[in-house]
Amino acid sequence: MAPPQAPHRNPSILGRVTTSTPAPAAAPRLTRADGSPLRVLVVDDEASLTDLLSMALRYEGYDVKAAADGQGALALAREFQPDAIVLDWMLPDIDGIQVLGRLRQGGDDTPILFLTAKDSVEDRVSGLTAGGDDYVTKPFSLEEVVARLRGLIRRSASAISEHGDSRIVVGDLVLDEESYEVSRAGREIELTATEFELLRFLMRNPRRVLSKAQILDRVWSYDFGGKSSVVEIYISYLRKKIDAGEEPMIHTVRGVGYVIKPTS
Repeated sequence: MAPPQAPHRNPSILGRVTTSTPAPAAAPRLTRADGSPLRVLVVDDEASLTDLLSMALRYEGYDVKAAADGQGALALAREFQPDAIVLDWMLPDIDGIQVLGRLRQGGDDTPILFLTAKDSVEDRVSGLTAGGDDYVTKPFSLEEVVARLRGLIRRSASAISEHGDSRIVVGDLVLDEESYEVSRAGREIELTATEFELLRFLMRNPRRVLSKAQILDRVWSYDFGGKSSVVEIYISYLRKKIDAGEEPMIHTVRGVGYVIKPTS
């Protein structure tokens, strides 16, 4: 039986978001370490949009609360202690950037998914530079929001998978998606969040050449305006940490992209 369609109280929302509730994902459901549902805080001053997102996320198994303004979001973040926040940029009291700034100043590193009509590269960069983790512009599909949110939570240390081995192994290189630990030949390797995500993408595709465009889309999830040099920079960071003093595993295929493969 197909999931119900979400009602709209505000017709102006129609056309700005795909209204069908996402089908259940094939991937294992994510939970908190104690097995309880992950918590998501949705912050938007448009009640119909908030209702729609909340319904979709609850259908996916999340525990959801909503706030209509920035001050309410800050209060709920302290009380509810969410595992992720979907945050609208434009709010009636303080904007999303200010909400984000106050959370980060207070030591709160909850993953933030910005939801906004601002879609210029400059706006995207400013939001992410301020400490946001990802960015979805209106109009959007519920499927995209759910997928982006799941990706953010998987990259945080708060969630565990109900099934399967959390480790990815390529040769003597081991990456644990749950503990965020990386080692090569028993040597522990410290990575930043972006380096970890880049390495995970490479290791999930061993012996497969990945283009800069593919890496940008998967790891950064937004348009750098053609500045693919960021990929080269982070590949160089990884090489210094992964291949230091070892036979190289990360290779450049000129004119094509990058590949990781076990040493012979």
